[in-house]
Formats: sequence, C-alpha cells, structure tokens
Amino acid sequence: MLDHTTRAGHGGPRLVLTPNIPDPDGFYEELIERQRHLTEEEAQDMNCRLILILANHIGVRTVLSEALTAATA
Repeated sequence: MLDHTTRAGHGGPRLVLTPNIPDPDGFYEELIERQRHLTEEEAQDMNCRLILILANHIGVRTVLSEALTAATA
C-alpha cells in the first residue's frame, strides 16, 4: 500500500518502509507454502513474476525507483 504523503521538493507518493502488511507472518507462510514443491528455478521464476505483478500494481515509477534503491542498499 502506498503512503500518499509528499517528499520535500517532490510531489507524489512515497515508498512505505514501515510495516504495512496485515498479518505479515501469514503472508510469509503463504509465500513459502506456494513455493514448497517448486524447484529452485521455478521458485525464482515465481518471485520474478510476483515482483512484476506488484510493480505493475504500484504503477508509480518514482516509488519503484525508491524500492530498487532500498533493495540494493
């Protein structure tokens, strides 16, 4: 979910880095369960598809760039 506050000097939504998922343990458990019977390659393919689906859902290029920066920090 996006935090629709603005950054100083920048308009638009910001990347949310604080806990924001209801039942995060349940989500993690579901993710792991979906991959339980997949090969390593199939699980990586699923993760890539999930990333692209969620990136499309977010749909805000600046937020996606912030996420890439946060993930590589």
